Amino acid sequence: MYPEIYNLTKFRNKDSSKKPFREDRFRCLQCSAEVYTQPLISGVQNRNHCPYCLSSCHVDYVRAGDRLSACKAIMQPIGLTVKPTHNKYNRSASGELMLIHRCRACGKLSINRLAADDLASMLMDIFYISLRLQSTQLQELEQNGIRLLSESDSWLVERQLEGITSQ
Repeated sequence: MYPEIYNLTKFRNKDSSKKPFREDRFRCLQCSAEVYTQPLISGVQNRNHCPYCLSSCHVDYVRAGDRLSACKAIMQPIGLTVKPTHNKYNRSASGELMLIHRCRACGKLSINRLAADDLASMLMDIFYISLRLQSTQLQELEQNGIRLLSESDSWLVERQLEGITSQ
């Protein structure tokens, strides 16, 4: 089933026998968890992935939030990167951690902000799994301007996830 949060027209029906539309949650396509989207819970304005399995739905086409993609397949988390900083004096990889997703159907890559309620253990698992990506996948990320975090960046991942695990 397509997540309710992304399919607004289907649930905006005047028929009272239908389930009421809930804009504050969606059901994960991968693990079927009910995911709440309120910023107070997730810590982000636009929740786009499940905090438990980190999967998403391919809904954006050109830019984040446009919801124009016809694909609608599951976006699988494949690794972590950092949001580039514009500080010319800080050239290290010290920006905000970001999650890299790849669409299982069409292969489109996207980068998404982490949410406060994402499971730190799952993020670490994704990080360690990404260390074993094939060279073709690494080249594809590089061609798309995405810097996959490497083993030498483990200190950065651990430091940034420390805030999540200490809550």
